[in-house]
Amino acid sequence: MPDEEGHPAVDELDLRTVMSALADPLRYGVVTALLREPADTARTCASFNLPVSKSTLTHHFRVLREAGLVRQVDRGNSRAATLRHTDLDTRFPGLLDLLRANP
Repeated sequence: MPDEEGHPAVDELDLRTVMSALADPLRYGVVTALLREPADTARTCASFNLPVSKSTLTHHFRVLREAGLVRQVDRGNSRAATLRHTDLDTRFPGLLDLLRANP
């Protein structure tokens, strides 16, 4: 059961849901950008400079969060996203390596 913020537990991560989230080029770009950062780097959603409205940006990060790809925390009037490296490596070994090899 997802936590109060909508983050699924590791055993709830579903490969089809993760792949569906990654099918969108903007969301794929967010994940690969986070892969290039040191582990546990938190970036605000706006820092990705996606060419979309705020409501669409919110939608993309909600999809990433609910798929289990990112963990989001509130930072005042913004949210920061962190890639769930350990959780993804535990549930889907090798997936992040494939994404790293195919930015």
